[in-house]
This record gives sequence, C-alpha cells and structure tokens, in this order.
Amino acid sequence: MKKIRKWPAIYLALIFIILYAPILYLIFYSFNSGGTMYQFEGFTLDWYRELLTDTRLLIIVLNTVIIALLSAAISTIIGVAGALAIAYARKRRVKNTLLSLNNVLIVSPDVIIGASFLILFTMIGLKLGFVSVLLAHIAFSVPIVVLMVLPKIEEMSTSMIYAAMDLGASRFDVLTKVILPYITPGIFAGFFMALTYSLDDFAVTFFVTGNGFTTLSVEIYSLARRGVSLNINALSALLFLFTIILVAGYYFITKRNEKPNGMGVRQ
Repeated sequence: MKKIRKWPAIYLALIFIILYAPILYLIFYSFNSGGTMYQFEGFTLDWYRELLTDTRLLIIVLNTVIIALLSAAISTIIGVAGALAIAYARKRRVKNTLLSLNNVLIVSPDVIIGASFLILFTMIGLKLGFVSVLLAHIAFSVPIVVLMVLPKIEEMSTSMIYAAMDLGASRFDVLTKVILPYITPGIFAGFFMALTYSLDDFAVTFFVTGNGFTTLSVEIYSLARRGVSLNINALSALLFLFTIILVAGYYFITKRNEKPNGMGVRQ
C-alpha cells in the first residue's frame, strides 16, 4: 500500500520537474558571462544591467503593465455584473444560454479571437495600438472573471438576501453590503486571473498591435526571432519573479478574506 501511495507524489514531482526545469534553465543562464546558453563561463549581472538601461524596453514594460491593470480592472467590473446577471436570471434557459456563450469565448482558439478583432477594428476604422489592445484584452478577460465570481454567488445562501431586505435594506444596500462583501474572494481571483492572462497573452495581442505600440510578449517573440540573446533570459527571469509575487499576493489576500467569511459576512 505504501508503494501505491508513493506513485501520486512521484507523478506530481515529475510533472513539476517537466514544467519548471526549462524555466530554471533559462534563469540560470541569464547570469552567464559567456553570452550563450551552451556553456556557463561565469557569473555576471551584465545582462540585467543592459536590460534595465534599455529605454525602449522599459517603455514596453510600462505599456504592458498599464494594459494589464486597466484591462483587469475593467473586465472585473464587467465580469462581476455579468456573473450577477447569469446567477440571478429568472429563466433557466436564459441562464444556461448566457453561461454557454461565456464558456465558448474561453475555449475558442486565441488565433480565431485575434483575427476576429483585427477584422472588426479594420472594418470600423479603429487604429491599431493602445486602444485596440486594451479592448481585446478586456474581451477575453471578462469570461474568465465570470467563471471566477459565479461559483461564489451560487455558494451564497439566498436567506442572507431575504434577511437584509426584511430589515429594510434597499437593492443597492443588498448588493454593496451583502453580496459584494461575500463574493470578494471571487472578485480578487477574477482580477488576478485577468491580470495574469493579459500579461501572458501573445496570440491575440499579436493581431491587434500596431506600429509604435507593442507588449512584452510580442517583443520577446521579436527578440527571439533575431537569435538567442541572454537579454531574453534576463527579461523572462524578471517576468517569472513578478508572476510569483502576483500569485503570492493573491494567496495571502484570499486567505485573509476567507477568515471573515468563515464566521459569516460582517455588516
């Protein structure tokens, strides 16, 4: 029996090794003074110094962060409203239809979504750039937020809403003082997921970027096509560190919000 129980742990360890070994390999060679990924000649921080003095790349990083924060914030607001509309739809057929339409956007290939947005923006005459990338990121982030928030809404007991209304609370008070505080963990989860997807997206962004504006994912792709450079390693290492910080922040926020919810919603 002990041998059987060890197999899941061995399987998980193998999966983590396959997933993280290339990333760790990439980060390790970002400190290589030799300039290649074939032989480690010595430790250096020159690639990070060169990266941090590249003004154009720093502007691209700023563009990427701004796009990610704005799209995550806007898509969270829209996604929460959409999740509430789906959860409290009166007809079950309407609810299932809306949920299915939401799920279709998630499973649709990024290439199809990107090409569709490119055609749409071209037809309406919208110049490709900051606005087109922002709109595209909001569009593919909203369904993710809906799926993060919807389970928390359905988990909530309707007796809390009826009790608040019996005590004289208006619909706005019920929304802001009962529903939203209860689903806060789901809102944070949706925001961080949308933020991560926006930072990570390449396929959709590649279609809707224009001359003079780009994001990190597209820039890394362009750098990689020119040849192997340890600048890419240094940039990828910093992005990986930033992602870890985001995940850690989400974890601690979720844990902190779970404590009040375990005792009931505070009013």
